[in-house]
Amino acid sequence: MAPLPQIVPETAPFSTEQRAWLNGFFAAYLGVNGGAGATEASAEPAEPEDFPWHDAALSLAERLELAKDSKPERQLMAAMAQLDCGQCGYLCQTYAEAVWSGAEADMGRCVPGGKETQRKVKELVNALEPMRDGSAVAAPSVKPAGQVGFSRERPALATLVDAHPLNRPGSEKDVRHVVLDLSASDVAYEAGDSLGVFARKDPQLVQAVLDRLGATGEEMVGLDHEALPLRQALLSKVDIARPSDECMLFLATRAFNGEEALQLQALASGEGPPELAEADLLDLLQAFPSVSPSLPGLLKSLDRLQPRLYSIASSPKAHPHEVHLTVSAVRWNTKDRTRTGIGSCYLADFAKPGDVIPVFVQKSHGFAPPADDGAPAIMVGPGTGIAPFRAFLEERDARGAKGKNWLFFGDQKRTTDFLYEDQIMDWQRRGVLSRLDLAFSRDQAEKIYVQTRMRENADELWAWFEQGAHFYVCGDAKRMAKDVETALMDIAMGPGGRGATEAKAWLDGLAKAGRYQRDVY
Repeated sequence: MAPLPQIVPETAPFSTEQRAWLNGFFAAYLGVNGGAGATEASAEPAEPEDFPWHDAALSLAERLELAKDSKPERQLMAAMAQLDCGQCGYLCQTYAEAVWSGAEADMGRCVPGGKETQRKVKELVNALEPMRDGSAVAAPSVKPAGQVGFSRERPALATLVDAHPLNRPGSEKDVRHVVLDLSASDVAYEAGDSLGVFARKDPQLVQAVLDRLGATGEEMVGLDHEALPLRQALLSKVDIARPSDECMLFLATRAFNGEEALQLQALASGEGPPELAEADLLDLLQAFPSVSPSLPGLLKSLDRLQPRLYSIASSPKAHPHEVHLTVSAVRWNTKDRTRTGIGSCYLADFAKPGDVIPVFVQKSHGFAPPADDGAPAIMVGPGTGIAPFRAFLEERDARGAKGKNWLFFGDQKRTTDFLYEDQIMDWQRRGVLSRLDLAFSRDQAEKIYVQTRMRENADELWAWFEQGAHFYVCGDAKRMAKDVETALMDIAMGPGGRGATEAKAWLDGLAKAGRYQRDVY
């Protein structure tokens, strides 16, 4: 057997056994081989694993059914949100593997999966516990330090320049064009990457929680080996918008009313009063007035606030030392107060120009403009899904790429919701965009969507595929992206002349060749 490569230095503060485990873990994680034996083995690469559940359009139950006969770490992978968004600091596969090996103790990192994923991961770990290799569970939770600005553990500092509205007056939406200055750091990105943003919560919500706790916010508290004021902890360190099940159980222990304690216990198991199923911390504290939590216990029970990830909407060639985002501010009213999306409303409402914001670049996994400047590109990005394609088109324009570009964009109304209209129309006038198809769903009685326009242009789309076009889609995973994929299948079976099985094989082949890429959420 070949010796393991020495990735962890001998001077690192670990025992011999821990160092050996870490060397093996990082060798597998980084794809590093050691010794001649490993070189020989690598001459015959293993057959790529098939992950049929790795589809964000499938429900959790469907994914788990597909993975039910797989090894434990793959069942855990099926419980993740399947977006490979990097928000948790891993991919879906590597997060599941880290949880199963014991290298990652936090089972609440999958923000897109929400409580459904969190509960299922814990349930699976408990149910599959007898299958664990006992020697792996004791491994230390250590990850290599990434370059500053390229990992959530070591973010860079960006300065907010602007967050102006893209919609015109009368729109039902509030989409912002966010500009961040990166000149104070060495962070670089490419078209297709995403940006992780460490947001702060609504100050009014934090103040209301402090008032209910009878705290000033200036109390010094300990959190993750750091001493900081309670207000700062609630604003930027812990998740009070989505209280964990552990938090509900903790609050139950601090309830002086027995019925309230039972209701909190029921909520922690996914039951309890339905009107509190999506409650934030303030809702819980107001709904159960007998609860009197200790500050250290409360903070310990809350999940850590995860960064928010956004598709980058700019090319560094067009905007040196800046990064742009296209962010839809999420607001809704429930129980006589306005709720706000943590990341979107931080950027739209609470952060001010000049504020310094911790950020990091999440590199894409193949989602990028064609490397061949002569290759055609088809981009489908309704709503804020336009973000990466603004970056793609700026990049191809700056590179002088000769390949044809076809953009499908849609939203509610052309008069109010044509995001980046002036820039897009300029690209069309100058020939950067060879084709532009628009779908504004509420401009006529019949709802028209981007997939409607795709079907209307099926023959020409197929001709572009025959010419080697790359196809990209960005947006909602469960509805729009699924409908777009169905339209692609119909096109392959229509102008493409393929049967259903052949059409699926064609689409799979397109993806394996890197010519079908999705950035979905």
